Amino acid sequence: MQTNQTNSDSSSRLLDEANDAIRRHNLEQAQITLERALSLDFDSDDVVTSLKFVNFWRERDARADVIQTAFERGEYYLGQWPVFEEFVERIGQSCEPCLFALRRHVFGTALQQFESLLAEAEQPDSELLMRIGRCHKGLGAYDTAVTYLEAAAAERSADAEVLAELADAYALVNEVQSAKAFFREAFFLDPQRVHLEMLESQLIRALADKVRELGYTGEALREWLPVYGVLFGIFTVKRELRSIEYGKLKQGIYALERELREGRDKDGLVEPRLINRYFWLVDHLIKSGEDATKVDEVLLKLRSVNDHIYKQYTS
Repeated sequence: MQTNQTNSDSSSRLLDEANDAIRRHNLEQAQITLERALSLDFDSDDVVTSLKFVNFWRERDARADVIQTAFERGEYYLGQWPVFEEFVERIGQSCEPCLFALRRHVFGTALQQFESLLAEAEQPDSELLMRIGRCHKGLGAYDTAVTYLEAAAAERSADAEVLAELADAYALVNEVQSAKAFFREAFFLDPQRVHLEMLESQLIRALADKVRELGYTGEALREWLPVYGVLFGIFTVKRELRSIEYGKLKQGIYALERELREGRDKDGLVEPRLINRYFWLVDHLIKSGEDATKVDEVLLKLRSVNDHIYKQYTS
């Protein structure tokens, strides 16, 4: 009994040492340490799981070593994190200290790549600023993430990917109204440019989970998400459109109505995109003080497209 307890204490200490090695970007040492821990306590779920996690990233580190440019290496690490999250879910085991250490390794390594480019740049572009912001978000430095993402959004104010990242960072620093406004804007501009797998705030993840429960996945999930964001009372921060935006909105609605009428919605993406634009039009008409009959006309169009959504929206 005493020996088993001693082994358990030793494996726990070795786990701490392995996590420290991971944070120092030394995954080879972490693997050696974990294998020692496993020899002492082969029944430890934390040791077995941590070893699987480290092996996953050692393979990725080896692949990253042959990538030629710093930007592509940074992109590779960022892109592999969602793959890793799927791996964690698939094996059905978790070890929080190891996950935290690996987050430091992965996002910290990506940040090193991007910061090396930032040091060389006379004028950093929005692509680089966004990725640095994304790295800081992954490291839990949310205020710093907001700073970089605001700078990126200042250059690319009509880019859904940047605005969604900024919204996510706002949510993580508890600026909920700003988060809701920017998420709504991003999904209006182009839902397919929003990389849900890179977003971390509970605000957007909980909404995405609810929409998945309704049976939507992939591209359809991204198109229906803003519709249900309104219906579930999450995308509640609204604004009046500028005249040029209002004109583009009406043109967009006309084009989508035509696609739907002509049966060109084989992927089922036109309908939710059109419904979301109806929502925006109704909000604009109300905010600008237009006659109620104009709102009713839009609602009748909504009803003809999807009676179920119409009832939820007007109830």
